Amino acid sequence: MKRGFYTIMAAQFFSSLADNALLIAAIALLIELHAPEWMKPLLKLFFTVSYVMLAPFVGAFADSMPKGRVMFVTNLVKIAGCALMFFTVHPLLAYAVVGFGASAYSPAKYGILTELLPPEKLVAANGWIEGTTVASIILGTVVGGALISPTVADTLLSIDIPIIDTGIDTAAESAILVIAVLYAIAAAFNLRIPDTGARYPNQPRNPFTLLRDFARCCRILWRDKLGQISLSVTTLFWGAGATLQFIVLDWAHHALGMALSRAAILQGVVALGIAVGAMLAARAVRLRDSLRVLPVGVAMGLAVPLMTLVSSEWAAYPLLVVIGSLAGFFVVPMNALLQHRGHVLMSAGHSIAVQNFNENLNILVMLGLYSLLLRLALGVNVTIVIFGAFVVLTMLAVMRLHRANQRVFDSVALIGQSKH
Repeated sequence: MKRGFYTIMAAQFFSSLADNALLIAAIALLIELHAPEWMKPLLKLFFTVSYVMLAPFVGAFADSMPKGRVMFVTNLVKIAGCALMFFTVHPLLAYAVVGFGASAYSPAKYGILTELLPPEKLVAANGWIEGTTVASIILGTVVGGALISPTVADTLLSIDIPIIDTGIDTAAESAILVIAVLYAIAAAFNLRIPDTGARYPNQPRNPFTLLRDFARCCRILWRDKLGQISLSVTTLFWGAGATLQFIVLDWAHHALGMALSRAAILQGVVALGIAVGAMLAARAVRLRDSLRVLPVGVAMGLAVPLMTLVSSEWAAYPLLVVIGSLAGFFVVPMNALLQHRGHVLMSAGHSIAVQNFNENLNILVMLGLYSLLLRLALGVNVTIVIFGAFVVLTMLAVMRLHRANQRVFDSVALIGQSKH
């Protein structure tokens, strides 16, 4: 890999570390405010809405300047979102500002890979990026849980700065301050990302022109025989993954009796499994063979309901690692295929923006449905079974579509072609 790739990995690690720690801190802030239980999943919903609303515009923004600079600017926006939590701004709205920065960060983060590396290295690069991201998720959830724990929080709150009244009085607020520093470290790495030299035509600034262009890009990717399969799978994965974050927290509380600071560790266990699966995929799956991993998605959906049979913390660890490993193994090749196909059919930034739009629209839908299930009080075990069944049925439908496509085209031969 080129040296600049490792700088991108470092920047992504610290930015994602802060994102995941902030989610735990924001949940703690809602608890301090005595917010209702169903409001917790809305944190992720508010974070995600920017990905959907800004999708027509962030692709053009990512292609308008060197992507390292885009990542630097968007990390500053995330810091501003953290700062809002110290004032009277509701945590949901403040977290939405962080999501605003993240939505513009993502096309640059993934788009730069297609600029920096040849197609044959994309699966491996995605494996490393996903592995790094998942490592940051593991540490981020653990760090977030640790920062709000009484021992660490009391230590942070006991630090006294002479003359200056920081106004930081709670565990959640002290955690958010530390997380803002992590974003600043990520921004420093962004400044070290090399310019790949890739330049695109001047991007239009008329919002209606951007909307039309974005709609055209969506049509191209969904009509493409490879694009529609990989986009369907990654869309399902990210919607399911966001929902699983909250399912694990609720399940840990109700089935295992764990507090939030400890339940956050189980999120990290799932992320550890994803890292293992991602690294295995990076070593074992070539871009040409990426479509062969589709059955692994069905296996993941079948494994999720096994959570309802677990009643001890130590039994939960291996099961969550297996679920995460299956998820990581099947999504990394699909993500690489989608990036390559999008880069062939359109620009890097625009293709990632289309991907983000679809994936995060599904996150909004699935989190909204999960909040509804919580309000209906169906119980965590029923919710888990419904979730697993949804993943299985959706993956089977995608596999059926792929078999139908196979009757009329050779998927392996299509990889790398520019016609759709």
